Amino acid sequence: MHFTELALNKPILKAIFEKNYDSPTEVQRKVIPLILDKKDVIASAQTGTGKTAAFALPILQLLFHQQDAVKQGKRVRALIVSPTRELAVQIDEEFKSYAKYTNLRSSCVFGGTSIEQQKAVLKKGVDILIATPGRLLDLRKQEIVNLDKVEILVLDEADLMLDMGFIDDVQKIERMCPEEKQSLLFSATMPAKVIQLARTILKDPERVEISPTAMAANSVTQLLYKVPKASKIELCLHLLRHEIRGNILIFRRTKNGVDKLEQTLLKNDFNADSLHGDKTQSARQKALNRFKNGDVNILIATDVASRGIDIDGLDAVVNFDLPNIPETYVHRIGRTGRAGKSGVSYSFCAADEKNYVTSIQKLIQNSIKVVEDHPYPLDPKATPQIHKKKKTGSKHKSGRKSAASKKNKKRWY
Repeated sequence: MHFTELALNKPILKAIFEKNYDSPTEVQRKVIPLILDKKDVIASAQTGTGKTAAFALPILQLLFHQQDAVKQGKRVRALIVSPTRELAVQIDEEFKSYAKYTNLRSSCVFGGTSIEQQKAVLKKGVDILIATPGRLLDLRKQEIVNLDKVEILVLDEADLMLDMGFIDDVQKIERMCPEEKQSLLFSATMPAKVIQLARTILKDPERVEISPTAMAANSVTQLLYKVPKASKIELCLHLLRHEIRGNILIFRRTKNGVDKLEQTLLKNDFNADSLHGDKTQSARQKALNRFKNGDVNILIATDVASRGIDIDGLDAVVNFDLPNIPETYVHRIGRTGRAGKSGVSYSFCAADEKNYVTSIQKLIQNSIKVVEDHPYPLDPKATPQIHKKKKTGSKHKSGRKSAASKKNKKRWY
């Protein structure tokens, strides 16, 4: 199938061909015709499947087709709600690239940066607004954004949105839009809470599901290293020195783990940077740009901080900490081995992560090759360590510990 078969107009097709796109991906083939037919859609598709173009292209087509007949002035006509700042920026970049030969205007708004500049842009008027929930509600409260002319509402990465506690904000935003609108929901996974949200927002939606196992492609060589938890950093250094080459994305479960590994790699003269939720917006964007521009070849991140970010030319993915959700593993390794190129995933499995491997292999319906020949093997008889909490000696100590715990409470991502 060719993009010309999707009933897209010439200005949009011209922009697509300039990006050297020829054939639509599976999610694009299935979703674009449904959106052009103005149907509500709920789709499960992960990073790397071409999901953003699947909704951006038909939205531009619909708005472009109607713009001469409908004079909306400065009102937002399409609203895309995104859970993270980086993803919002990325979606806006894609909209701008596809809309370059139209006069449709897009912009993105997000927290963690000055609101005044965003106000100035919005006052000039935009057709398509990409926003994180908190900043959008702030702008709406200040009457800078009016949503009563929204024709199309998109909830992107819905499962992450709910995991981050945005359910109430999302529902508020949906109610601020007209009742008669086209609603689109995209999610990497479809847990019950996402299905429930879809039922309250979408009307007779068409369901599109792109198999998560599709991303565990033959182009990705999957390797598993059984290693004691205490030796993971040493194994990582060993592999970076002798085995892993090119642009590398390393996943850790927590922000503290990200920081610790980054410091270790920098001390060992590796070019590395990191992404996690406690970094400022400018620091996160700088780290991402340094990686994309080739200033560093190693990026360490949590799943939440990196969710939805599309990085071209990724040679390897390292699962320093295995995810407890098998679909997340598929999302991670699917970032490499794209566009006909090969990639490698390296997964470190400690004794307490064996069950994760079992779940992952069940999902992908295949076994992951175990590498036995490495300097830090795991004792086959090793069992997960159980850490017992120390009993406090007095009420005073217990109270002091509680206060410290509250003081240091931060987002885990």
